[in-house]
Parts: sequence; C-alpha cells; structure tokens
Amino acid sequence: MGTGLIIIILSSIGIICGILIFLVNRFLPEEPDSLRKAEEIEKYLPGANCGACGYPGCFAYAQALAQDKDIFLKSPCTTVLQDPDLLEGLESVLGIEIDSSAMKKKAVVRCSGDSEIIGDYSGIETCRAASKMAGGFKECPYGCLGLGDCVEVCPVNAISIDEEKQAAVIDMEKCTGCGLCVEECPMNVIELIPADSKVVYLCKYEPIKNIPGRKKCKSGCLHCKKCFKACEYDAIKWNEDKAIPEFDHNKCTLCGECIKACPTGTLLEMSKIGLKLKDDVKVEEEKEENLEKV
Repeated sequence: MGTGLIIIILSSIGIICGILIFLVNRFLPEEPDSLRKAEEIEKYLPGANCGACGYPGCFAYAQALAQDKDIFLKSPCTTVLQDPDLLEGLESVLGIEIDSSAMKKKAVVRCSGDSEIIGDYSGIETCRAASKMAGGFKECPYGCLGLGDCVEVCPVNAISIDEEKQAAVIDMEKCTGCGLCVEECPMNVIELIPADSKVVYLCKYEPIKNIPGRKKCKSGCLHCKKCFKACEYDAIKWNEDKAIPEFDHNKCTLCGECIKACPTGTLLEMSKIGLKLKDDVKVEEEKEENLEKV
C-alpha cells in the first residue's frame, strides 16, 4: 500500500470523525440545567456517601437539592452543618440561609448500662441477633446490649463500647447527629436530641411496658417526679402517658437542681456524657443515700 493511499485513508477517517462530532454537538440535547446544578452542589457535599440524608449517595442528594433546595431544611447533611466552609458554599449555590445551630443534632444512648446479665448469650455477636432471644440477655428488656451494631455504622467513629458497663457511649464532640446509629439500634435506646441540649435523660424504661420477670436497673428512672418538681423554669414537662420527664432545652438554664434531685442518677449534663467518673464509689454511695430518702 502506497504512502499516498495511507494518507488519503487517514485523512478520510479524520474528516468523518470531525463530521460525526459536529453532528453530535449540533443535534444531541444539551446537558440539563438540573444536572449542571447538581454537579455544582456536589462540590459542597462531603462525598462520604453515608446515606444519612436519606439518599443513596452525595450526588443523588445533590440532584434532589437541585430540584428542591428546601430538602436541605427537611433532611440536612449533618456533615455540612458541622463544616462552616461547606455550609457557606452550599448556602451560596442554593441561595438560602441556613441556621445550623438550630438544626444540629446529637445522638444519645438513653441507657446507663447498669443492668445485670440474666443469661449467657453465645449466639451471633450483634445486638440485632441478641435482641431476638427473649428481648436480650439483660435484666432490663429496654437497655443497651452493648454488642456494637451502632459502632459499625458510625461514619465518624464517635461510638465506643464501655466494656465495664457493656453499653454504647457516644463522643459528643465527634458526633454529627447523622442518625445512622438510631436506625441501627434494635433496642431503640439511641435518640437524636438538639445539639444545644443541656440535660440528658438516661433511661428508656417505661412502666407502661412492664414485662413480668424483668425490671429496670438500679440507675433506672423511678418515675418519682422529683426532677419535674425541682425545676423552677418550666423546662421539664411530665409525660403522663409514658411516666417520663421531657425537657425543653430552650428553657433549661442548667441550674442542676433536677440532676441533684434525681435519686438514681438518671439525669446527666450533656457535656459530661462519655466522661469516666473519677470516683465511682462516691457516686454509688450518693445513689444509695438518695434512694433511702425516696
């Protein structure tokens, strides 16, 4: 094959490809505006694809936001709420103002982990599996089982297991309030509360759900209403249906009176969650003393 023929063939191929490219650009539809918008929004998302927002990934979430920016207010990306730079960029591209302080949440384990073990469990080492066996292996049927299902799903490694109490503990500084642990917990002892909450109620036991042969632990709520009566700021409401206190963090002044009044230590300052008490003996003595007064 001559050199001239090769040049003609290559030139023809180049011309044909050029024509095809021209036709594609001329007649194929342009990239939808929503897709371009989604790509712009995705730049200000963390890229973790954790699914905590309710969508399968960050780009899917970005596509939803491109269609309806108010979705962020209903189902916010908790990582963005923690990152001022991402938040500022997202506000700019969406054209909205976001009050992150009002939207931030933290996960809390409503269990102190003091429940006694009533049976040896030798099955699959997950809370979900253990919970299927008569509601778990602890005396309290509503307590944390401490086998770490929540630990596995936490995207920021904010959860650990207190081996002594065999219960989950959440690091409030690391927690972003994504809620993945809430969905994963088969005992429903993890809940999201406002990040600026001051007092946390550490009990999930409800007397209306008493189970014969099972009972609350020594740190469980006695439903004595002492915390409710001690609050002078109307920050505690008593839920008569569940017989538990409910807190209004906006009214709470963190005076500490409700914490002092609680005979079982069921109430704790949120800032102290996850911190090891240095004098456990003294704490136990105070609990016993308070119980005698009830």
